[in-house]
Amino acid sequence: MNTTEHPPVLLSSCDARGVWTLTLNRPTAFNALSEALLAALRTELERIAGDELARVVVLAAAGKAFCAGHDLKEMRSDPSLGYYQELFRQCGEVMLALQHLQVPVIARVQGMATAAGCQLVAMCDLAVAATDARFAVSGITLGLFCSTPSVALSRNLGRKDAFEMLVTGEFISAHEARARGLLNRVVDAAELDAEVERLVASILAKPRVALALGKALFYRQLEKGIDAAYADAAQTMACNMIDASALEGVQAFIDKRPPQWQA
Repeated sequence: MNTTEHPPVLLSSCDARGVWTLTLNRPTAFNALSEALLAALRTELERIAGDELARVVVLAAAGKAFCAGHDLKEMRSDPSLGYYQELFRQCGEVMLALQHLQVPVIARVQGMATAAGCQLVAMCDLAVAATDARFAVSGITLGLFCSTPSVALSRNLGRKDAFEMLVTGEFISAHEARARGLLNRVVDAAELDAEVERLVASILAKPRVALALGKALFYRQLEKGIDAAYADAAQTMACNMIDASALEGVQAFIDKRPPQWQA
């Protein structure tokens, strides 16, 4: 037996309800996004994208921190433009894969989430954090503007809030992150799993097809002008209305009974 084998950098599991849990598993490195971890995330997200029974993804982390961003020691091992271009391309693909999933993705955050770790939280559809969580895009303190995190941050926070974080590198608390739009819920650490489960249960009570249509439309329309956004939304809603789940939901409302959805 090889006793020197390293534990997997990413833990993945799925329960009987179709709830996937992906756990960043580099606790001694504060779950920094190494090339191996980014590759593992991409592989698992592709796997989930092909799972027609998937309903929700929870992105969690082992240890005291959620994610400290990129692995700086690894990044310094090959300081060339080509290497960095490939690394940030790989990172961008992972971030977009979260948004492109048909099911909602919930970040479960404890400890710190910095730089690309803060970006990871911002790219999840929903985020629940413990009161001890802290957030920063601190690359600027090293002379490196967090350019790729700025894409996600500016789409979650107001412009001035996002820019302040990017140019100061200062930490904000979980409560401040919620007030600025980065988080949905903040609870005591002991309640973190229970709060995530409440959010999961609420999502599971809704039909998968409506959530899939809605998530795709939500992100599409954000990148459009208002006229095109309304046109897209109207078409999406019309298609949703003729789906069996919506037909059942509306009829159940009329009949004053709970809906009986098939999925």
